[in-house]
Amino acid sequence: MAHIDLGIDESQFPGITGPMRFRPETGKPLMELAEVLLRGPHSLTAGERELIAAYVSGLNECNFCCNSHSAFAAAQLDEGMALVDQVRANLDEAPVSEKLRALLRIAGAVQETGRKVTSELVEAARTEGATDVEIHDTVLIAAAFCMYNRYVDGLATLTPTDPELYAQSAQRIVEHGYMS
Repeated sequence: MAHIDLGIDESQFPGITGPMRFRPETGKPLMELAEVLLRGPHSLTAGERELIAAYVSGLNECNFCCNSHSAFAAAQLDEGMALVDQVRANLDEAPVSEKLRALLRIAGAVQETGRKVTSELVEAARTEGATDVEIHDTVLIAAAFCMYNRYVDGLATLTPTDPELYAQSAQRIVEHGYMS
């Protein structure tokens, strides 16, 4: 049970969806940010951007966001959950492009503290072909997910354990986005 009364059936609105319904005036801009960052037109695929969100959420040990965005990434990556699991288990050995690996390293640095993003990390990403927009958005996705993760865990919202619920959410997100 959440730390506060969200005025909803938490089983119907687990994780971040409960607090967003509790305060729609703050929930709407948070969802708009997720829509732009994770689904808007971009040189990184939606699956790659969801993978960044899942990776940061895993580092933050936010089970709801990690499970959600892992499922969202898997639904949009050809390699599915196997790739997501490999990235989360061992980024250095995961079969991703060197550009994505460099961007995930930046995201991991942001998760610790923004000051850990060094000019060396940025240069390594650029060397692998990352654009300034990709670097910018990686930092913003990582920073936003640190906030989203703390929002979910700080209110102790319900975290379902059934993987099928996350897979169903993934289909909805892939088909309709975050604003539906």
